[in-house]
Parts: sequence; C-alpha cells; structure tokens
Amino acid sequence: MTTINYTCTSFETLTVKELYDIMRLRQEVFVVEQNCPYLDADGKDLYGFHVMGKDDDGKLHCCTRLLPQGVSYDGFVSIGRVANSLDVRGTGEGKRLMNYSIDKIRVLYPGIPIKIGAQSYLKSFYESLGFVDIGIPYLEDGIPHIIMVME
Repeated sequence: MTTINYTCTSFETLTVKELYDIMRLRQEVFVVEQNCPYLDADGKDLYGFHVMGKDDDGKLHCCTRLLPQGVSYDGFVSIGRVANSLDVRGTGEGKRLMNYSIDKIRVLYPGIPIKIGAQSYLKSFYESLGFVDIGIPYLEDGIPHIIMVME
C-alpha cells in the first residue's frame, strides 16, 4: 500500500500544479465518475484551505476544502469537496483524510462547529467520525444529500 502524506495550505500558497491536480481529481470524481456536470470552480476555493493527500512521488490521491465561517454556512465552518481517487478507496484513506481535515479545521477556526453537505449514501461514514444528521435532506445536481453537523 502506498503511504499518503497530508498537507494543508491556503489557496494563495497552492502551486499551479497543486491547483491543477486538485481540480483534476475533483473533476474525475464528481463530474466524470458520478456523471454530474456542474461548475466545480464555485469561487469558494479562494477563501479556503486545501488538504492534499499525496504519495511519495507527489501524486495527489485525495483532497478536501476547508472553509471559514460564513462562506458556505453562517455560524459554521465547513469541510467539502471531499475526493478520493479510485486507487485509495477501501483502504481506510478516506477516514484518515477526514480525521486530518477535522484536526486542521479545528486549529484554523477554533471553537466553531463544522457543517457539511454529505452525499446521503455516506451518512454512516460521517456518523462514524462524529457528525450528526440534522434532518435536512436535499438534492444537489440530482444527487441526494444530507446536512450534518459536528459541534
């Protein structure tokens, strides 16, 4: 198994290659794999921090976007655009990615609860991390989602 090393950086300090790799992975997962055409470049990346999981060769395998209070939700920080490449799924890397992201967002924005919009089929995964479904199902780009919160 490939070892994945995590880093977190602001949008301003991403290299052009890192930004390209993030956008490519998100498009592979959300647009191509899920057959869901949508505008990924929603303007929020500019305000956030980006978690990247890379192997020893520098290949990006997973990523998240950490957003401050008020960008996606009033009164909450947010973890979104959670993407794992096919080659790390089923290895526990998704849990490592989210635990790293939760730790980082708590350092960056201490004391603020986290809110996420999760694809409904991942409810038990996010519950295992400590998120609670607050009972607001919705459709986003034709995919069932739920709102979940971690205090």
